[in-house]
Amino acid sequence: MSLGRSLKRLYRGLPIIRELRALRRSVDQMHVTLLRSAVATLQVQASQDPRYADPIRLLRYGVQTFSQNGEDGMVAEIFRRIGTAACEFVEIGSGSGLENNTVMWLAQGWKGWWVEGDRRAVERIKRSFRKPLASGQLTVAETAVTAENAPELLAGMGVPAEFDLLSVDIDRNTYWIWAALGTWRPRVAVIEYNSLYPPGIDWKAEYHAGQAWNGTSYFGASLKAYELLGRRLGYSLVGCDFMGVNAFFVRDDLCGARFAAPFTAENHYEPPRYNLRVRMGHPPGFSD
Repeated sequence: MSLGRSLKRLYRGLPIIRELRALRRSVDQMHVTLLRSAVATLQVQASQDPRYADPIRLLRYGVQTFSQNGEDGMVAEIFRRIGTAACEFVEIGSGSGLENNTVMWLAQGWKGWWVEGDRRAVERIKRSFRKPLASGQLTVAETAVTAENAPELLAGMGVPAEFDLLSVDIDRNTYWIWAALGTWRPRVAVIEYNSLYPPGIDWKAEYHAGQAWNGTSYFGASLKAYELLGRRLGYSLVGCDFMGVNAFFVRDDLCGARFAAPFTAENHYEPPRYNLRVRMGHPPGFSD
């Protein structure tokens, strides 16, 4: 055994180190318990609030399967109301694929295209999604997306002009990417919004093609900015998830009276509740 490994084993065996590790586990468990309690309390409060109990609103349908904030259930409810066409999706900013807004639909046999600029995330996709990649059910592009290259990228991947579900979450430039994709007409769009800004404020981060998120609240755009952009593109804002992360848009010709009007930021805004994010149960996985 090398000297380095011996010293590491000795270090780990020190009583004070064992106590600190046990304390950390205890604190972590306490944190999770408090978060679960807070989530449960908010769920009870929400069930008593007419806004969250209204069956035409999407909030009550949130279910977390592979998504992070209940988007899976809300998107499923949207499609229950408007139906699907070719069962196809596009996700720009897919991450590793194990926790995003479209993997649930991939698991149900949909065809899709993922775009991700992080090489390590793409490598994990290639390990975790070997079968759908090999069959052509899933296509992945490893590239940084800009407003300039987004249309050419989707066209080069063979994405049809009309498909079912678009999800865009690349932090800094999300607004500008969606704005550049007006040629494509998905039935539903799930777009990350910046809920720090109140619903009446039209705000968006300045566009820089090569600029990534700097880890602050300077990213994306306010819900009002997306409401107005969606209107220009032919989409109605029909809801937001409870955590104040994603906004849901339905193409105007499919919307009708199926969702809670008016389709405005003032009606559908949810404030940031990022501190309540906690995954319970088994970790995400797609295949054995």
